[in-house]
Amino acid sequence: MSKILNNKKIIISAGASGIGLATAKICLARGAHVHLCDIDSKSLNKLNKHPLRNKRLFTYSCDASNEHQVSDFFQKVVKRTKRIDALINNVGISGPTGSIEKLNSKDWENTLHIDVNSHFYFTKRAIPLIKKSKNGSIINISSTAGILGFPLRSPYAASKWAIIGITKTLAMELGKFNIRVNAVCPGTIKGDRMKRVIKDKAKFTKISQKVIEKDFISMSSMKKWILEEDIGKMCSFLISDDSSKVSGQVISVDGHTERNN
Repeated sequence: MSKILNNKKIIISAGASGIGLATAKICLARGAHVHLCDIDSKSLNKLNKHPLRNKRLFTYSCDASNEHQVSDFFQKVVKRTKRIDALINNVGISGPTGSIEKLNSKDWENTLHIDVNSHFYFTKRAIPLIKKSKNGSIINISSTAGILGFPLRSPYAASKWAIIGITKTLAMELGKFNIRVNAVCPGTIKGDRMKRVIKDKAKFTKISQKVIEKDFISMSSMKKWILEEDIGKMCSFLISDDSSKVSGQVISVDGHTERNN
């Protein structure tokens, strides 16, 4: 595999499973040094025997929704490197399923807090380190829900729209420092999270999970699941010098979503 990320120093939040882990593996294969954190101790423990651990892969426990823990995480990172070339803000939860008049206020607030504030906490602390890079990059993982909306998941959709707003604004603010900021919007990702979304929707709508799964797949022109690795490959490109003029973009990796309901 091409070493297009050779010696790039990358931070990935929520990096021990799912999209985060898939992205970490691709970045490592392409020569990067990856600092990933996660709240899930079981997923982190699975990486203990990775052949590159403490060489080019560094793992940390961190609750990304806790600003103090994020600060502690960055203090540990700077002991290993004084420069960061890229930040991938990958933290996010699906939030509750239901019509907005029936949602619990605490569930709404928790979704916005985790999905939006985590990006703020990480970005705020990463920018001084990324300014030391010759070609810095920030990638915010949003969703096609942040472009099209998502019926019965208004807190999730609201948070993903917010991330796009943050992305556009930071691209304006940081361009003069040669830092590029882009949002990646995954479509229907094959994996455990989507299984939970389908299960919750089936419970709410009283429609079978198989019918809902087929409907999700049919929403895109390509009629295919999106894989976690597809997102990782896009992130790798956006970190690389090959994308040195790409900034302020909202890039869907979704097989072209035609509808979201």
